[in-house]
Amino acid sequence: MSEDKKVNPVIDDEHEKRWYVVNTYSGHENRVKDNLEKRVESMGIQDSLFRVLVAEEPEIEIKNGKEVEKMKNIFPGYVFVEMKMTDEAWYVVRNTPGVTGFIGSSGGGAKPFPVSPDEIEAILRRMGQSDKKVVVDFTIGDNVRILNGPFAGMEGRVNEMNDQTQVASVMTLLFGRETPTDINYNDLQKVTE
Repeated sequence: MSEDKKVNPVIDDEHEKRWYVVNTYSGHENRVKDNLEKRVESMGIQDSLFRVLVAEEPEIEIKNGKEVEKMKNIFPGYVFVEMKMTDEAWYVVRNTPGVTGFIGSSGGGAKPFPVSPDEIEAILRRMGQSDKKVVVDFTIGDNVRILNGPFAGMEGRVNEMNDQTQVASVMTLLFGRETPTDINYNDLQKVTE
């Protein structure tokens, strides 16, 4: 195969369904999501633009002495769009009210780079929307080692497991006290004696 015929995996193919990050005015993420979903219908591009996602997670807030659950935007000013990067779909998204551009585009008519599958998977998992399930070899009561993050290298005991969010509550020893710490399944390894 000649050098110019090789496919660069970083360069996007308009026939591949991938995730992209769209920049919006902060606070307008849900409005942009609604506008995009309406435009997909009205312009008939359902075969190019699939999902529009505002990355949110529940947050407990105290108002007037009562706990109120509200959704907190994890990435203010950004919307995630699953699409095939066709010229038409690219045009529709860029020209949606509230959209200021794509992240990963150098401008001058250059199409943006997609989000890596690992990064979008981590975001979907955090929101409880991941299709992929991590298979783990530990269960409640097992000792595990934390592999990444601020507690990397520490060991603890699995106290609770949430298979939907793929997060385990691990009892770690902090300042001489057992403290529950939420850790993604991917960041845990069973400790064998």
